[in-house]
Amino acid sequence: MTAQEFIATLKIISQEYPKGIPKREIFSLAKEFQYIPVEEVVKLIRNKNSDYRLGAISILDWKARNKKTTTEEKYKIYTGYIENHEYIDDWGMVDRAAPYVVGGYLYDKNRKPLYELAESTNPMERRTSIVSTYYFIRKNEIEDTFKIAELLVNDTEHFVQTAVGSWVREAGKRDEKRLKAFLKDHAATMPRVTLRLAIEKFDPETRKYYLGLSKQK
Repeated sequence: MTAQEFIATLKIISQEYPKGIPKREIFSLAKEFQYIPVEEVVKLIRNKNSDYRLGAISILDWKARNKKTTTEEKYKIYTGYIENHEYIDDWGMVDRAAPYVVGGYLYDKNRKPLYELAESTNPMERRTSIVSTYYFIRKNEIEDTFKIAELLVNDTEHFVQTAVGSWVREAGKRDEKRLKAFLKDHAATMPRVTLRLAIEKFDPETRKYYLGLSKQK
């Protein structure tokens, strides 16, 4: 399997969808190509076509999820994502792959790379830093989610703001007290969209309380 074969197949599929290929079709094809070498996937990541790039990110995700993937291959998958992050310029791409490709790889390792991403000038890299912690949340580990959220809680970029709100909410499902402690410190000053997403699962009265603390419009 090669990058060119993926492109050729996707072009055939595109003939059925003159208004644009549905993401489900791209994800399905990516699953079929999950055994393509990472070097070929990188060629797709660097392509100008956004459908090819989304396909590439999806391939990395399928690879990372596959229980037969070796440790060496997981490292290649991880570096393929990180070293080409400039081409991962859409929040949907980040959310598709970061949890397993980045979070899954770093789960039993030093997680410093996530904190370095959180300091990046690239908003999609900052989004990757917290979205990757979803893998940890699924393992009932929420510490890194809140630590990274502390770094990003007043971020000015919309898609970082939404990631912070969404992922502290998910972490809060595991430990509501920790989420409320976070909100106690930041509800008044965090962006309104971040706050709304963070409190989305609370009852109406609790949501009203925290929105009342906000000094943001």
